[in-house]
Amino acid sequence: MLGMCRGRRKFLVASLALLFIPALTWLYLSVGSFQVKPLPLSPLEALSSTPVGGAGERQALELRVRVVEEENRALRRELSRPPRSPSAQLPSNNHRGNQSRTHSEEGTGDNESQKAVTVGNSSDCVRHPVVDKCETIHVAIVCAGYNASRDVVTLVKSVLFHRRNPLHFHFITDSIAQQILSSLFHTWMVPAVRVDFYDADELKSEVSWIPNKHYSGIYGLMKLVLTKTLPSDLQRVIVLDTDITFATDIAELWAVFHKFKGQQVLGLVENQSDWYLGNLWKNHRPWPALGRGFNTGDFTLYLKRYRRHISFSRLKNGQPKYVVFLCGDIISYMILCLQDIFNAVIKQNPFLVHQLPCFWNVQLSDHTRSEKCYKDVSDLKVIHWNSPKKLRVKNKHVEFFRNLYLTFLEYDGNLLRRELFGCPSEADHNSENLQKTLSELDEDDPCYEFRRERFTVHRTHLYFLHYEYKPSSDNTDVTLVAQLSMDRLQMLEAICKHWEGPISLALYLSDAEAQQFLRYAQGSEVLMSRGNVGYHIVYKEGQFYPVNLLRNVAMRHVNTPYMFLSDIDFLPMYSLYEYLRKSVVQLDMANTKKALVVPAFETLRYRLSYPKSKAELLSQLDMGTLFTFRYHVWTKGHAPTNFAKWRTATTPYRVQWEADFEPYVMVRRDSPEYDRRFVGFGWNKVAHIMELDAQEYEFVVLPNAFMIHMPHAPSFDITKFRSNKQYRVCLKTLKEEFQQNMSRRYGFAALKYMTAENNS
Repeated sequence: MLGMCRGRRKFLVASLALLFIPALTWLYLSVGSFQVKPLPLSPLEALSSTPVGGAGERQALELRVRVVEEENRALRRELSRPPRSPSAQLPSNNHRGNQSRTHSEEGTGDNESQKAVTVGNSSDCVRHPVVDKCETIHVAIVCAGYNASRDVVTLVKSVLFHRRNPLHFHFITDSIAQQILSSLFHTWMVPAVRVDFYDADELKSEVSWIPNKHYSGIYGLMKLVLTKTLPSDLQRVIVLDTDITFATDIAELWAVFHKFKGQQVLGLVENQSDWYLGNLWKNHRPWPALGRGFNTGDFTLYLKRYRRHISFSRLKNGQPKYVVFLCGDIISYMILCLQDIFNAVIKQNPFLVHQLPCFWNVQLSDHTRSEKCYKDVSDLKVIHWNSPKKLRVKNKHVEFFRNLYLTFLEYDGNLLRRELFGCPSEADHNSENLQKTLSELDEDDPCYEFRRERFTVHRTHLYFLHYEYKPSSDNTDVTLVAQLSMDRLQMLEAICKHWEGPISLALYLSDAEAQQFLRYAQGSEVLMSRGNVGYHIVYKEGQFYPVNLLRNVAMRHVNTPYMFLSDIDFLPMYSLYEYLRKSVVQLDMANTKKALVVPAFETLRYRLSYPKSKAELLSQLDMGTLFTFRYHVWTKGHAPTNFAKWRTATTPYRVQWEADFEPYVMVRRDSPEYDRRFVGFGWNKVAHIMELDAQEYEFVVLPNAFMIHMPHAPSFDITKFRSNKQYRVCLKTLKEEFQQNMSRRYGFAALKYMTAENNS
């Protein structure tokens, strides 16, 4: 009897369990569908939330149960399949682990690129990525001048660091910025990045008449008329200031376009200062704005709708007013800057704006409410240095923000040349040709690294600092050309004091060293007082010092008819610049092929009383304070100059080429470049002088010119040459190959170079 009762109790418990388990499952799913949303940060959000009631809620829950069951069945089918190849793309359901943590739009942790568009009434069920893996993201940036071109590189680095999508940059630039950025991106060779340039000068007439007090000047207004220059078939674009730093994937911001509704055109973040509230000072009368107004440092722009609803033009009476044509209505305002225009339009037409969470534009100007946009480092997405003070702005956490900015400022841009696997990219013929050339090299060749360096593409930033040059009217101007690395910076001020003419310098630096150089230059009164010095940064890559590439970079950006090919360790005599210009006329350089030789001397003293004349130099030469250059190490290099004759010469005299001759010369700007196969130490100048001789240049020694080599520690490359036998073997191999190339190019006349080499 007792056993029978126990059996009935077990049966009863089992029955109850069968009834309650589905009920508990349904209750669990019901509770899981409710989310606790954070408080809205603006009144616009509070109006957007609506409660879900009774029957509709029950239907949604039932639909959720069915969808979850279907997903579980799909997951079981997926797990039962054999493993795929690594290149196969995972189904979208496999990404649910990254999507399980959801937030409201104003939250601080949502990952926009992983969010989904809703399907039917099941907003949290079947999900599709908002931004496709290989969808191209379009970015528009207005950039003008030397400093802005430098700033935009840091912005681009922060975008490239986080990005996982192809990018298409649209730069609206002046001629200066276009030259700098086109060269930079051409040599950067970042995969899945396309760059187009649009002439800002064509837009000046559209906005130049507008009174504007903003520190960005006329170029800050050009965002108003982007539709006049960007491609007509481009529908969406992210517009950025140059003082922006990204702390997340830009695809998350691109995903915001899927949230635009109705006639929304602009995605903007609320202004975080009190500017538009009108209480900053007595009689402060700001432009009209909706609430605190909106900041235009970065925004999403729906170009298709923008073209449809908004256009700008000047009043017919020529008054300094700007007219906004909005769906047929005319609104006119006085102008201070771009942000005022947008805010004035939005004030009367709030339906145009889609308000973005404030972490998309954390504004670091003085007295802002930016601290309310984040609670943790992970909340940050875009940092905007929107104060004229930039990094010196007052902010509670400015040290952290500054360090984040400096991280990208000094980040090695070569590391951003990473592929986007699985995304087809446009054919880059330069990259394809480079890869083909490198694949033809024999990696087992002992000199493989030397040969590879010849084809290495070094990222190059032209005119790193502001540059001004006014051509001379007599066409006799001369530019001093030189190259250097970080350990020769101390020579810059001395050279600028000795040479008052234009200078073109190629500096071989890392990204971090480039910033050290910038601080050094900006702290030097001598360098900052000289606007006619062009500093071109060639970024470090590989194990050799690409000396001839650096020389070629400096030569290509000479703006004068003539150039003096020097080295950074030499100080020219004080009056050499004017002396060379006079020699241009005296020796008819414009109509003859001449290379004017400047005799080279050296001192072993770090402190030297620099001779002010040839007579003083000869006196120091006799006293042993000065020597002819490398007389005790490499006599053949300058022996043909004939220093004995130079001592008494009063007129220019011609000398003949000899083996290993490597003088410092002034030539026309169209003279041949240096051969890139020679890197580091050895034969880099010798080969160039041989090329000049093969092209029938006359070598003419100037009787009253001189330059002095200053002492310094041995370079790393000369140390390798002296200590590494394989280095010397490879240099000899490259030299022989160069001579063979000369014979093929110049025929019988070039045989003398091989003969001279064999006899030396």
